[in-house]
Amino acid sequence: MSSPLQSLVKSGTKLWLDSIDPELVALSKSQGATGATSNPIIVANLVKSGKFDKEIAELKAAGHSGEDLAWTLTDRLVSAVEKVFLPVFEATQGNDGYVSFEVDPLIEDPSANMPHAQRVKKYIELGKKWSKGHPNRMIKVPATPAGIESLTELVAAGIPLNITLIFSERQYLAARDAVVKGLDRHPDVKRFKSVYSIFVSRLDVYTDEHVKALSAEAQGWVGIVNAKRIWKKNKDFWAQKKLPLAQEMIFASTGTKKPNDPKWKYVGAFAGSDIETNPPETNEAVEKSGQVFKSDIENLPNDAILKAIDSHVDFAKLEEFLMTDGIKKFAEPQKALLEVFGSR
Repeated sequence: MSSPLQSLVKSGTKLWLDSIDPELVALSKSQGATGATSNPIIVANLVKSGKFDKEIAELKAAGHSGEDLAWTLTDRLVSAVEKVFLPVFEATQGNDGYVSFEVDPLIEDPSANMPHAQRVKKYIELGKKWSKGHPNRMIKVPATPAGIESLTELVAAGIPLNITLIFSERQYLAARDAVVKGLDRHPDVKRFKSVYSIFVSRLDVYTDEHVKALSAEAQGWVGIVNAKRIWKKNKDFWAQKKLPLAQEMIFASTGTKKPNDPKWKYVGAFAGSDIETNPPETNEAVEKSGQVFKSDIENLPNDAILKAIDSHVDFAKLEEFLMTDGIKKFAEPQKALLEVFGSR
């Protein structure tokens, strides 16, 4: 009999773990996971846990310090997980088995006041640096103006991409168009892989707090409806391109934020297609749920809910608020990580 997570995978979902903790990676792989993602929060929490004090001491002894130490450790941690999923990458010929590596979130730190052109240059430079020699590493770039502008050159350099911090259709379309511009210069289109991380639960927290005009029936549906609509656009667009590898959506931020929501709310809503990056605690709750997941990706709520969302949710305001918040949530842990290593 399949476990809940195994039933999720059988429904057609690729399961990626939102962690690079070796123990959790091993567990999730046994449950059907075929990839993983990382970000500054994850790395900072691993450092705080004390699990890698030995590795940190070794790196310090080898002369690493400050920012160099932080990024060398991040590279080492991600590289170890890449080895775990490399057989998946090879078996699927590059369609799965990736581990995402996020480039410096401080590029977007408002306090740094970095000019736009310099930000674009930094994304390209760091994307090339951190992807070199790592066939199943995906470079994570946020869907900010500078991040989006860098995508064309990164695609042309043959780098697999995870475009993250997407909250709106506008961001998705801008990112996708920038990716397409680089395809003509991609060194081997047969091996071209891109994914688009659409965040989910944060939208429902936002509307609950800031869109009081939205009906009670429609609250809690905005993240799901938004992501499913973008998923459909992405699926239809790339189907026309007929590329060997799938250009997929990642359903991110799948952990519930409201205490009354079942922990598997978002996991079940997107079952059946593309990729889910679930936090470890979400996977744990799902495994204990006893749920059997079947494909639900193409199903939308009733017309009244859709009409309410379309009438009351200003996605431009939503995007602006959540992007500002998202940049802060990744920049602050990175600053804290650097402070631990004495670079600030």
